[in-house]
Amino acid sequence: MIREIVKMGNPLLRRVSRDVSEEFVKSDEFAQLLLDMRDSMKHYGGIGIAAPQIGVELKVAIIELGENNRYGEDIRFPFQVFINPEIEYLTDSLSAHWEGCLSVPGLRGYVERPEKVKVTYRDENFTKKEIIAEGFLATVLQHELDHLFGILYVDRIKDITKLIFQKEYEVFIQGE
Repeated sequence: MIREIVKMGNPLLRRVSRDVSEEFVKSDEFAQLLLDMRDSMKHYGGIGIAAPQIGVELKVAIIELGENNRYGEDIRFPFQVFINPEIEYLTDSLSAHWEGCLSVPGLRGYVERPEKVKVTYRDENFTKKEIIAEGFLATVLQHELDHLFGILYVDRIKDITKLIFQKEYEVFIQGE
């Protein structure tokens, strides 16, 4: 089921989400949550979505990058579920990208984030996993996981003059 996206200004997006139990992960309710998240992400054109973005205060995020993603990045990352993730920054080097967000529609912001990260998490079977990512994938992971801790990408913009409307991004930045 496609759910409405919670938008910036809703206090739910600023709260730290609750950890998910193994018992809940094995429930029909959790399976439905994952379906709703994926349906909503695809419907709204996202490459990732976190549970708080559809009004659920749980530490669950999903990411799926196909070859034709809206960011034009040539990266393929199959559908993956991140439950109770913990992130570790592996470098002081920064990578910068123009980020957008389903919860902040119509805007893009230039955000610098650590270039390389390690994420420890549970998958949809509650199996403990770990991923090391760099570049654009590291940015996507950090962006989505931030939602689980009440942080939006706009909070990470260092130069507020680099927060622009999507149309201007397409004309003045993407068109360069």
